[in-house]
Amino acid sequence: MLAILILLVVGFLFWKLTASYSRKQAGNKVWKLWSTRLYYWQTVIYASTGITVLVLFILKWTNIITF
Repeated sequence: MLAILILLVVGFLFWKLTASYSRKQAGNKVWKLWSTRLYYWQTVIYASTGITVLVLFILKWTNIITF
């Protein structure tokens, strides 16, 4: 349950920080293509998953959580 919560929070923060930049870089015409947005959302999911694993590892290493 903690991992899902961390994943959602990190994904939301990553989206808020990078959405406008990605849209500006791609341009309005290209951003409307589904493949561009699919690639962006894959990046958001992969990055937030990696950061979640890192956070969980740090929490386990500091003995805050055990599993």
